[in-house]
Amino acid sequence: MKIFAIRDESAKERMDLAYLLYYELEKRFYIELPEGADPWELPLLLDSFVRQNETTVNSYWSKIWVQQRIIPTDRQNIAEILRDNQLDEYDEYELLMLTEGRCAQDDCYLVPIDEKDLPEEITKRFATRIEDVLPLDDYCLLVFFRDGLIKRCDLKKHFEKKQEFQVLRRKPEYFKYVRMQTGGYGVSWDVNINVSDSVLYRIGKKVPLTTADFRNFVASRVINVSEAAQILGCSRQNVMDLTKRGKLHPLKASGKSTLYLKSEILKRNWL
Repeated sequence: MKIFAIRDESAKERMDLAYLLYYELEKRFYIELPEGADPWELPLLLDSFVRQNETTVNSYWSKIWVQQRIIPTDRQNIAEILRDNQLDEYDEYELLMLTEGRCAQDDCYLVPIDEKDLPEEITKRFATRIEDVLPLDDYCLLVFFRDGLIKRCDLKKHFEKKQEFQVLRRKPEYFKYVRMQTGGYGVSWDVNINVSDSVLYRIGKKVPLTTADFRNFVASRVINVSEAAQILGCSRQNVMDLTKRGKLHPLKASGKSTLYLKSEILKRNWL
């Protein structure tokens, strides 16, 4: 994961307006806004999230913000530009880095920082990111959060308010295909069908695990070496080598089989 502070070059005092997080393997952007940010100081598009009292900009709008600061894909001489900058293909992140995130519409730019340099108010949000998720009956999710809480989230009412969720109401069998978003920022069924981690944390009810929940979890989230290799796009031998080097941590290893938690394999793709 790459982290950048978004700063304003015209400001009298150096101040981080926001933070851009980039997950390299999945090419996913997220923007984190400080608590109490002044919308008049923020770049365009980000100010609207502050006005709505939102502090995390989802991946869709974060990518839109990035695209507004780089050469568009339909630029007439785009092939020549890519060639002159030694780029084999159009890549939002690489194009963003060429200009340090500068553009003509404002004086903002990007500065790379370490995770330890993030303000405490931002890192506290990471504690409520999602570690894993399990679909239950009747449009409910069992959500495992990084702070150790496990909550049962009833999404029926949430679905009623959002038009994009109507497909799940018409075809409830799709609900079981829920997946965790990159970085644990929420859950999704499609690009336009997602629920943020903050919403799930707020509406969820803390519950103890039952035997049935545990059985469902194991059936849905424990995978073997072949399944892990398929997710990582590598061979079984590479999976076993990662295990031997302590990069993967099997739940159970024996002469005949090795089992992994699916979420750990998925998160391997975020590094």
